Amino acid sequence: MTHAPGTARLLRRALHAPEAGRSNALPAGAWWLWALGLATAASRTTNPLLLGLLVGVAGYVVAARRTDAPWARSYGAFIKLGLFVIALRLLFSVFLGSQIPGSHTVFTLPELPLPDWAQGVRIGGRVTAEQLVFSLYDGMKLAALLICVGAANSLANPARLLKSLPGALYEAGVAVVVAMTFAPNMVADVVRLRTARRLRGRPTGGVKAVAQIGLPVLEGALERSVAVAASMDARGYGRTADVPPAVRHTTNVLTLGGLLGVCAGTYGLLAAQGAGYGLPVLLAGLVAAMAGLRLGGRRSVRTRYRPDRWGVRAWLVAGSGAVVAAAMIWAGSVDPEALHPGVVPLTAPELPLWPAVAVLVGLLPALVAPVPPTARGAASVPPTPRGRGFEEHDRSGKEQA
Repeated sequence: MTHAPGTARLLRRALHAPEAGRSNALPAGAWWLWALGLATAASRTTNPLLLGLLVGVAGYVVAARRTDAPWARSYGAFIKLGLFVIALRLLFSVFLGSQIPGSHTVFTLPELPLPDWAQGVRIGGRVTAEQLVFSLYDGMKLAALLICVGAANSLANPARLLKSLPGALYEAGVAVVVAMTFAPNMVADVVRLRTARRLRGRPTGGVKAVAQIGLPVLEGALERSVAVAASMDARGYGRTADVPPAVRHTTNVLTLGGLLGVCAGTYGLLAAQGAGYGLPVLLAGLVAAMAGLRLGGRRSVRTRYRPDRWGVRAWLVAGSGAVVAAAMIWAGSVDPEALHPGVVPLTAPELPLWPAVAVLVGLLPALVAPVPPTARGAASVPPTPRGRGFEEHDRSGKEQA
């Protein structure tokens, strides 16, 4: 009993998240592994309650741990994209029909007659509640995948992600990082220009305003592209070392074979019939791909300044996403009906207990990840000397009065 206070103190110290800095910031790969774990869990279910819980977990972690960087503001755009996907899926179901039979007719649209060679396709006709619910579940599944990817895009620094890539993928990684940072920077430019026009009393809506905002946005994107190209050329981008032909051919075979194995194993894990061979093929593909990338890294002559170190907090963040994905895959093999509520006959979805508890494990990054300085709140920021001087001046003025 005497060791209980000391144990509790150590536990609180381990769970206490320090303030994020250059030395203790989480690697970008940890955030992406966490988000991909949530996305894998979302791909295994069509239960709207579990999908909503996954989106809520991702949104809470983003709200608690994102910074003020330009890429951190793209999470709202992914939410809007997810809502657009759901609306588009419902729209296609209404006008193009569905293969889901149903007996509860909601409304009937005029059906367009089609030729004989287009059998099985219809435009318009009867719209049932069963097909609308099925389309809603399917759209929510894809929207949850997009939102989980948006969470990783908002939390992970693209430049730090580029530093973590193997040397063989450096050229492709630069292209991916530039593509990933283009959209958030463009969104930030649009917000900045609309704010400037609003302060000047100019309209921010309409075709004319969009045309006037679009030209400066494209000009800024072009300037950033030229600056990135100049910096890459100044740093010797694209220069490689000479390696023997045998090593080069072995690298190509291992990398290509490993990537094919990863694709086949991932398909086996996601498909209902490939659960037996999916995991072994995926592991074999990962080993071959990592060996190929290790050999291919000999051609890279670059060095790394302050490489990211994977500490306990990084492994906890990445492991929480892996736990969520593994638990959802296991639940799908044990009780698939709980993860896929039926629509024929139409039944209300139920929240399964153990998958829901496993999804809540995804909240662990909100407890262990370092806290950005802006997330501490303004109350924790001490007043500046200038502010204290103004307070003393006001206090002395009131006493004199």
